[in-house]
Amino acid sequence: MSDDCPLPRVRGMSADGGVSVCDCLAAGTMWMQETVDLILVRGDVEKVWGRARLQPHHCLAGLPPGLMPHLVLSLAGVQQLVNIPSPQVIKTHLPFQLVPKSFWENRCKVIYVARNAKDNVVSYYFCDQMNKTQPEPGPWELYLQKFMDGKLALGSWYDHVCQYWAERANHCILYVFCEDMEEHPAQEIRRIMDFLEVELPSQVLEKIIRQTSFRIMKENPMANYSSLPRAIFDQSVSPFMSKGQVGDWKNHSTVAQSEAFDAHYQRCMEVTSLHFRTQI
Repeated sequence: MSDDCPLPRVRGMSADGGVSVCDCLAAGTMWMQETVDLILVRGDVEKVWGRARLQPHHCLAGLPPGLMPHLVLSLAGVQQLVNIPSPQVIKTHLPFQLVPKSFWENRCKVIYVARNAKDNVVSYYFCDQMNKTQPEPGPWELYLQKFMDGKLALGSWYDHVCQYWAERANHCILYVFCEDMEEHPAQEIRRIMDFLEVELPSQVLEKIIRQTSFRIMKENPMANYSSLPRAIFDQSVSPFMSKGQVGDWKNHSTVAQSEAFDAHYQRCMEVTSLHFRTQI
């Protein structure tokens, strides 16, 4: 490891009292980050827009291939993270085993966003199409197989979602399903408020629900990354925020692909109590 590699600094970060929003990529971290930010500033949209927010190219990034992703860190991003005032809201896609121990030792709260695998892989695919920091994803059928084999940037989706699920009783982890957020936003935002120990009046809750709706966020430059150059995110290929619909996988997978995926999914998930909905 080179002397200028920031990994030791990441391992030693305190993040005292901070909040980490995490997912396996393309499952709703931006949605959750916006929700958490609005809760912490009591629905003040201007304050949210003024908060320091890490850009994706400043954060931890995985590089394929391999079951265990190789991680590269941006020195600028780590320094930016250190300088964010408390309470820090950190967005990451790190697998559980790579989360710095200091996150847990310093009472960092983790909100994990999980999305059903079929919709997740579709969003993942379109994200990789426009993400020019990653190799071209190739045809859909090969990409789907790579997802099943755990050979995409962040390794196995199954390991990622199941490890956080298994550790939620041992650490300060709130597990939130993307499908529940879409179907019952008020209920799920109240769960997040309770987890963050924040009380808000009903009118502020309604404001947060409106502000974090897909329609509003799709037009929000703080959420849609429209300010990033095409050399990083080429949104002429695919928008960062595409549809946000539960069940969109039906528009992309053939019957044969869906059946093969289901069989593989059942084998991989038979030992966990974690269950997802593929439609609402």
